[in-house]
Amino acid sequence: MRLRILALGTRVPEWVQVGYADYARRMPRDWPLEVIEIKPENRSATRPIEQVLALEATRIEAQCAPGARRIVLDEKGQGWTSAVLAQKLATWDASGRAADFVIGSADGLAPAIKASADAAWSLSAGTLPHGLVRVILAEQLYRAVSLLRGHPYHRA
Repeated sequence: MRLRILALGTRVPEWVQVGYADYARRMPRDWPLEVIEIKPENRSATRPIEQVLALEATRIEAQCAPGARRIVLDEKGQGWTSAVLAQKLATWDASGRAADFVIGSADGLAPAIKASADAAWSLSAGTLPHGLVRVILAEQLYRAVSLLRGHPYHRA
């Protein structure tokens, strides 16, 4: 099953790149993980945030894989345990659809993107830096696939 992280933001610190790459490299060949960086819209004091988010939504839509399940990362989403995520991945894999995980910009995601998502997932009750979200998301996906494979990485 193909897993993709669609992330608004093109400049991340080296530690984010290294952390993400470590977990992406560990993924089994039949569960490839890739990150698609999407350029965020320029912000200005005279530009309404709704307009900015709508333009970013257009960029997100253009990158979403046709037929892929869309999961938005949102603080108001549901919290999933590693076991729940593993179960969801198994179900999604059986459906034959890829999964796109969408990380918004500093101002979040447009309501239209949230409304069109198949699921909303909250990694934390607190707010996390977007770079850290990439690393945590990659780790959680690796952990869930490890659970499905019976790999000893997850020991809970």
